[in-house]
Amino acid sequence: MSATLEWLQFVLAPQMINGLSIGVAVVLMALGLTIIFGLLDVINMAHGEFYAIGAYLAVVLLGLGLPFWGALVLAPLIMAVLGYVTERALVQRVFHSRDRHTLTLLLTFGLAVVLEDLLKIIFGANPVRVESPITGATEMVGLFFPNYRLFVMLFGGALIAAVWVLVFRTSVGAVVRAAAFDRQMSASLGVPVARVYAGTFAFGAALAATAGVLLAPLYSVFPTMGRDFVLIAFSVVIIGGMGSIKGAVLAGLLLTQVQSLSSLYISPVWSDPLLFGIMVLVLMWRPQGLYGKLGHA
Repeated sequence: MSATLEWLQFVLAPQMINGLSIGVAVVLMALGLTIIFGLLDVINMAHGEFYAIGAYLAVVLLGLGLPFWGALVLAPLIMAVLGYVTERALVQRVFHSRDRHTLTLLLTFGLAVVLEDLLKIIFGANPVRVESPITGATEMVGLFFPNYRLFVMLFGGALIAAVWVLVFRTSVGAVVRAAAFDRQMSASLGVPVARVYAGTFAFGAALAATAGVLLAPLYSVFPTMGRDFVLIAFSVVIIGGMGSIKGAVLAGLLLTQVQSLSSLYISPVWSDPLLFGIMVLVLMWRPQGLYGKLGHA
């Protein structure tokens, strides 16, 4: 009995907390991807670099003397501006082309390569460590939970709920969903569709940057950090259903728990193949993913 309790306390519980803390960050990234796809019908291959830029913005702001909490607010705002400019200056130029899907995919992939190289040039290839703003652990029912990971879960969960409320319970969300459902009809009713698209792209970029800031104290910050992380986010979006917010949340929390708990029994090098295997099985069973498009929750 004591061996079982020790296993629960020192092995299973920490892994589940780790999976949940990573899960909410993955969900934030996946929400940005799924909202951009659901509205613009654009697969943003540079989303991982937006995540990395958010982490590096936190490093820069902390280096300037700003507290972590200020960086957590300011970095996503800066990334939102960069995302807005990116959509207006680049994505909009190919958005109305007949080969829009191919061109936007290639465009954002090229942008990802450029951004990754810029990060290497500006910051170098060596990892940068960000100190955790919250130290210590909290004991609950005989289990110890790291305080910062608890904060990440609570803050991330609140932000995810706020995104859902914004999209489905506000007039702004109604405009976004209307533009996603019928661009021409929305434009004829006076909705500034181009601005809505740019603002949505910026919002998705800000969510990715928020995930980068939240995970910076948990992992080292390095130029290629977005490359692997975005693969998990894309898996979440595909399994949850392209454009579905509910699907992104459920799939993100599920996959990160599977990845975390499986590491107790298999080598970490098999974690990504395991996730992709789950994705293949889900697509074989349900090709459209678990849920539908943006606007159907």
